[in-house]
Amino acid sequence: MNTPPIYLDHQATTPLDARVLEAMLPFFTSEYGNPSSPHTCGRAAARAIRTARQQVADLVGAKNELEIVFTSGATEADHLAIVGAALAARPHGGHIVTTAIEHKAVLAACQRLVDHHGYTLTRVGVDAHGRVHPADVAAVLTPNTVLVSVMHANNEIGTLQRLAAIAEITAPRGIVLHTDAAQSVGCGLLDVAELGVDLASLSAHKLHGPKGIGALYIRGGLRITAQQTGGGQERGLRAGTPNVPAIVGFGAAAHLITTDAVPPPPRIRALRDRLQDRLLAAISGATVNGHPHRRLPGNLSLTLPGIEATDLLDRVPGIAASTGSACNTGSGEPSHVLTAIGLTRDQARATLRLSIGRTTTDTDVDQAADLITRTAHTLMSAPANAA
Repeated sequence: MNTPPIYLDHQATTPLDARVLEAMLPFFTSEYGNPSSPHTCGRAAARAIRTARQQVADLVGAKNELEIVFTSGATEADHLAIVGAALAARPHGGHIVTTAIEHKAVLAACQRLVDHHGYTLTRVGVDAHGRVHPADVAAVLTPNTVLVSVMHANNEIGTLQRLAAIAEITAPRGIVLHTDAAQSVGCGLLDVAELGVDLASLSAHKLHGPKGIGALYIRGGLRITAQQTGGGQERGLRAGTPNVPAIVGFGAAAHLITTDAVPPPPRIRALRDRLQDRLLAAISGATVNGHPHRRLPGNLSLTLPGIEATDLLDRVPGIAASTGSACNTGSGEPSHVLTAIGLTRDQARATLRLSIGRTTTDTDVDQAADLITRTAHTLMSAPANAA
């Protein structure tokens, strides 16, 4: 039997928690009713969805379960939030604002508004740590601005944004504030009331839930134009027969976090720091990207001078990690996030994204540090690099 690799790619996806799978299984077999049906089987499925909706609402600090709309994932939630909110606010203006380091799903949704609906778009830059300065957001707002989208935590460098400070700028102007919170919600870092956001996109597979299910938090009273119409499900905002097993799984995964039934973020942060300290001590010239403190607990974006990160990963099949966002794999272009924080193309290509999760152990960290260090030294001492 082959030994599975050391999994250090929790920001790409997380393994399904066995307790989540257990909660889902009945809805594949005995509890198979359509929640829109009026009979006993349908009512049982509808109750399960209501429970899951409340569990997700509890996780993000929503006022009630009616502020949660289930989608197929964070990408769809981003699209519904950005396009739906902007179109609903069209009578008030046609200018939207986002940042230079957003997930491609957000950037694509914004560009769709530009290309198909005549909106204007401003992308705000970030500092060397990947932080958006609220004053820079304020500086680009106009009387025509209807929506601002700023991710809560970056999916490559882990930097957390000052959303509450940005909300203090947008709220008095009546501007909708959206955040892609797919990376932060699993760490228990998202409280929509505390941050003051109007919309938040979520994804279950980032928090040990199933793939193919996400959600959009919509502050009560906010108008959204539906993007997928038909049967009237999800308050008319997302038509289609609900994926009951996946929704139940999302709720179960959220419940594990709110009930402290999983390892807390400080444990994950300690493992991340252990890996970071070992690699920085062993590899000369290695540098960490992202904010030194306000960063996701499991994130480690590391630039190793003089190597190609893809070459390193090819030589260590015993480690599952990334060179950046999983969505960028195979593009051939350096990460737009890394170049936005000032890295050169060569530095961006020399960057690994290592992400710790709740299943990571001390042994995993120590073995990974040894493997990465040995391989990096080999690549750095190769004739091509010595020239």
